[in-house]
Amino acid sequence: MPQAPAKLNAFPVFMRVAGEAVAIVGGGEEALAKARLIGQSSAVLRIIADAPEHDLLAFIAANGAVHIAAAYEAAHLEGAVMVFAASGNEALDRRVAEDARRLGIPVNAVDRPELCDFFTPALVNRAPVAIAIGTEGAGPVLAQMLRSRIDRMLSPSLGPLASLAASLRGTVERLLLKGNARRRFWSEFFGGAPARAMEAGQLSQAHGAAVDLLLSNAPASGHIALVGAGPGAEDLLTLRAHRLLMEADVIVHDALVPEAIVAMGRRDAERLPVGKRKGCHTKSQAEINALLIELGRDGKRVVRLKSGDPLVFGRAGEEMAALRDAGIAYEVVPGVTAAFAAAADFELPLTLRGVSSSMVFTTGHDLKGNSLPDWAKLAISGATVAVYMGRSVAAEVAGRLIEAGLSPDTAVAVVENASLANRRRFHGTLADLPSLEIRADLTGPVMTIIGDAVAGANFERSEPLAAHRHEGAAQTAAEGAER
Repeated sequence: MPQAPAKLNAFPVFMRVAGEAVAIVGGGEEALAKARLIGQSSAVLRIIADAPEHDLLAFIAANGAVHIAAAYEAAHLEGAVMVFAASGNEALDRRVAEDARRLGIPVNAVDRPELCDFFTPALVNRAPVAIAIGTEGAGPVLAQMLRSRIDRMLSPSLGPLASLAASLRGTVERLLLKGNARRRFWSEFFGGAPARAMEAGQLSQAHGAAVDLLLSNAPASGHIALVGAGPGAEDLLTLRAHRLLMEADVIVHDALVPEAIVAMGRRDAERLPVGKRKGCHTKSQAEINALLIELGRDGKRVVRLKSGDPLVFGRAGEEMAALRDAGIAYEVVPGVTAAFAAAADFELPLTLRGVSSSMVFTTGHDLKGNSLPDWAKLAISGATVAVYMGRSVAAEVAGRLIEAGLSPDTAVAVVENASLANRRRFHGTLADLPSLEIRADLTGPVMTIIGDAVAGANFERSEPLAAHRHEGAAQTAAEGAER
């Protein structure tokens, strides 16, 4: 069962400080560091220090901060919206924290988390855009490392672009109705011609491109992205898939897609579950096709989120055909399919030089019926076979392949919940495979890989299937005796 996300003990907010006093008590390096941080805002800095060090004095002079050159008194805090206890003296910092709380002012005591009402973040400044990274005081160095990475990712033009957006906001709200049209405008604004012009330092061209975009009367065209959600782990989602989720108006998702991945979409996107679990389909494929067409005709940007890869047992072919016939634009975004995730969990080479140079993706249900599918010959000749959704027909899979000539000693690897933290791994031979059917404890998606290349896997963290095979045989014998 997936673990609930951890709860934050400190909730991030942005406080208005323009023209407000922020008090810093201290005269050394700690006070200077906080002064430099708050100095990036339009707050009025009030620094209380009777003997400030040279660098802090230089900062006060250069930045127009208010300097109270006296021993600290509680009255010095009055009227401030925030207080920093940064003296380096524990007793004084504690006194400042107590005074601030008595006056109803939130306080931060440098390097004393037990005295803090709030924590200062590592800040990426693209004013008016700000990104704050916090660790609740647990890892300031980690926060700075993350800040450095994010800082490199963001263009210096982001701030001016956001300022241009702010100047246009009133006009946009007058001319464009709420909802899809307005959202589409801002998406094009921040990702299209205005952003490119601002990146090149061409402010007037950026403004002109924004006006052209605003006055365009072209109706919004719908777009469907058939997106692979991967095998389950959130960090196996592709960057393109994540971007489309953040842009989507609607997310249409299958039941096997974890909620954590669906939650990576835009917060206000509509979420439409369409089922597709074994024995429980909330919508037929025809109904899903019709839904996608309807959303596309409504001008919506849709992510059709499918477990694994949409082109591997994902019925994407039927959806693409329906969208083509309806004239709806679409694209396909690949995902990590379960076979690859299962192989990675086992450190298993799906192809191995001199052993296996081909592989087969199939479902266990392909082996039901009177005739063997053509790929069975490939399995016998050495191909690696990845069997999707095969737990309930494991005995039939094994029996038919052995009957066709595949050795009962052929290596087998089985993974439940591939890629996830709660995955379980099993190994054995084709003869051991039928034991899967009696495993009531296997409730997650099961992936089975069969072939000589499987022998090269790492079985150190895997359970032998044979143990359950013997348990199953004993259980069957006991049931027969009771009859």
